[in-house]
Amino acid sequence: METNKKILAIIPARSGSKGIPNKNITDFGGHPLLAYSIATARLSKLINRIIISTDKQEYAEIAKKYKCEAPFLRPKEYAEDLSLDKEFFKHALNWLEKNENYVPDLIVHLRPTVPLRQAELIDKMILEMLDNEKATSLRTGHIHKKPGHKLFKKKGDYIEFFGKEDFQQNEEYYDYPRQDLPITYTSNGYVDIIKPEILKQTGQLHGSRIKLFVIEEVDDIDSLEDLKSVASKLNNKKYKPLLNLLNKI
Repeated sequence: METNKKILAIIPARSGSKGIPNKNITDFGGHPLLAYSIATARLSKLINRIIISTDKQEYAEIAKKYKCEAPFLRPKEYAEDLSLDKEFFKHALNWLEKNENYVPDLIVHLRPTVPLRQAELIDKMILEMLDNEKATSLRTGHIHKKPGHKLFKKKGDYIEFFGKEDFQQNEEYYDYPRQDLPITYTSNGYVDIIKPEILKQTGQLHGSRIKLFVIEEVDDIDSLEDLKSVASKLNNKKYKPLLNLLNKI
C-alpha cells in the first residue's frame, strides 16, 4: 500500500486545557496522551509526515521524543479556548509553504484526546479520499442513538425541531417512531481528513461535500473519569501494535 501523494498528519496539542491540566501530555498507560496519536500515524502505511501544532516548547520536545516533527510553535492567539481549528491549520500550512515550499495533498487531523485508533482504518479513509475527487473532506461519525429529528432548539418563546427539510410542510415527523425517521450520525473526532486547497480557496476547513466514514462510537478523553475508563481498554488486542511501538521508545 503506497502512494506518491504527500499525506501529512497534524496533531494539535495546545497547553491550556481546563478539565485536565496539561491534558495532552498527561500520563496514559505510561506514555503522554499525545504520543498515541503520533504512534498511530507512524503505523500508517500512507501517512508520510507527522507534525505537532503546539504553543508550548515542552510539548514540542515530548513530541520529538516520539519521532514527531515540531518545526514551529503555534502563536498564542491560535491556542485559546475559543480558537477555531481552521486557525491553527492555516498557520501550519502557511508556515510549511513559506519556509519549506511544502504543500501536502491531504491532512489527517489526529486529536490527542482520542488515543485509541487503528492505523489500517485510517489508511482506508485516506484511500477513500484519494479516490473521491469531489469530496472536500472526510469526517468520522457513529450512529446517533436517538434520531436527530427529535431534537429541537428554542426559537423565541417556542421550539423548532431539526430536520424539517426531510418532510412535507406541517408534517409532525418528530412524533414518528424512531424506526420511521432517517438515521442521523454524531461526529466523534476519531479522524478528520482535509484538503489544503479547499481551505485556501474557500476559507472553510471541511468545505461543502463532507464524506462520512461510519465507525463505532469512540472514547474521547475530557475528564479524569474518561482517562480511567479509556485506560481500561488498552489491553484490547486490536491496540497491541500501538502499544508495542510506544513501548519501544
